[in-house]
Amino acid sequence: MNKQKPRLAGPCFVRDGNNQYRYCGIILTNGLEMILTGFFYRPSGVGVNHKSEVSMFYRSLHFLPDGFDRNDYIVALYFIELAPDEDIIKFSQTLAVDMSTGTWTAVAGETEEMRQKYAGKVVGMYEVPNYEFELPQDQACRRYVVSIALPFENIGAEIPMLLTTIIGNTSVMGRIKLLDIEFPLQYLKQFQGPKFGIEGIRKLLDVPERPLLNNMIKPCTGFAPKVGAGFFYEAAAGGGDIIKDDELLSETAYNNRVERIEKYMAMEAKAYQAKGERTLYCVNITGRAETLKERALQAIQAGANSLMINYLTQGLSSFRAIAEDRDIDVPLLAHLDFSGVWYANPWGGVASHLVLGKLARLIGADMIVYPIESGKYRILDERYRQIAFDLILDWHHIKKTLPIPSGGVTPYQVPKIIDDIGFDCALSAGGGIHGHPMGAQAGARAFRQAIDAVVSKTALLQYAKDHQELKAALDYWRR
Repeated sequence: MNKQKPRLAGPCFVRDGNNQYRYCGIILTNGLEMILTGFFYRPSGVGVNHKSEVSMFYRSLHFLPDGFDRNDYIVALYFIELAPDEDIIKFSQTLAVDMSTGTWTAVAGETEEMRQKYAGKVVGMYEVPNYEFELPQDQACRRYVVSIALPFENIGAEIPMLLTTIIGNTSVMGRIKLLDIEFPLQYLKQFQGPKFGIEGIRKLLDVPERPLLNNMIKPCTGFAPKVGAGFFYEAAAGGGDIIKDDELLSETAYNNRVERIEKYMAMEAKAYQAKGERTLYCVNITGRAETLKERALQAIQAGANSLMINYLTQGLSSFRAIAEDRDIDVPLLAHLDFSGVWYANPWGGVASHLVLGKLARLIGADMIVYPIESGKYRILDERYRQIAFDLILDWHHIKKTLPIPSGGVTPYQVPKIIDDIGFDCALSAGGGIHGHPMGAQAGARAFRQAIDAVVSKTALLQYAKDHQELKAALDYWRR
């Protein structure tokens, strides 16, 4: 019979003469036998030939869900898939050790006192479905939801160390996906969160209640600031509350950022005279980390009233540094690009509502563009709504982040989005505004008319009878 390649089964512990369990190594299995790697701790007074009892359960690596003080721990929730013969208790213990004090083999410096205070703890292990008596004979795998508590004293209020701890090495240990993170208030107090939030943005725009309208300038790039200023004016004059650079444009040889800001903000003033409403211009400052603040201050000095950062490619901590900087006194918009690399794998990575919701809010995003299932982006309807919940539900002192669902949106989606999220959102369109058959100004008006229809509780088709821009949009993108 060919031997299988050994795989991880779990940590091994020895009960010594003082009835104390000692971590002694890692158990591997080749499907036929258990193999111990590493070495045994030799307690004082215990000889080499002392008879020890091997145990696969170590209670200092476990908490009951309601048996510990959650104020001192970050609790991470995972999806885990294992082979039918793999022991989830052993595997969960291995994860808890690997995320904190231990490694793949025993080390002399990892004392019992250290593990008691600093080791991760398995809080819950739940199989789905929850087999109790026997497994089906053709069972190919077993799936679990596991929660692990980690002392935040190990981590500090640092996003890089948080992610390294809870999904760093763990991300290459099999089919494991981070589903959620529960932060204690004591930990959250070390984060400022959004500086403006939904309420602050509404005050800047003097729009206390209705859903807002965001526009992404299209084409994405390939034009000079003077040309882009024309695109900006049309969208602003038509009713755009927020206008952002496309994520593909930060600064190029043919499109200088400062010149772009000056020309766009001149168009913002012109549009204000025409419509009596202010427009936020989110200028993209994504680039080298060491000069990010310099670019932010330069943009504000040039007249920018909002900033945009591709936060996942720029780095979460870089974004947070700008959000928490007292010198930066304008709202920040975070963009979704690169997020699919984090969450698209159903068997691994990080859940979308964490990447685009909770973590973005934690690092200080005042608003975030994120995907909606619309034909351009792929995301389950429940996921896009769950992201919004993480952005707008109460979260202690952390202000609410404005959700901006985006991707191939036309006026047809406006009623559903508002019904899903509520009025505290921004409808978002690029091509849906700049691709309108009557022009971009009419495209923005069509969206504002769709918003007004929902606010007045009037069906879109009915409202379109007296609003030609909306009617043209509905005819053009007929469903």
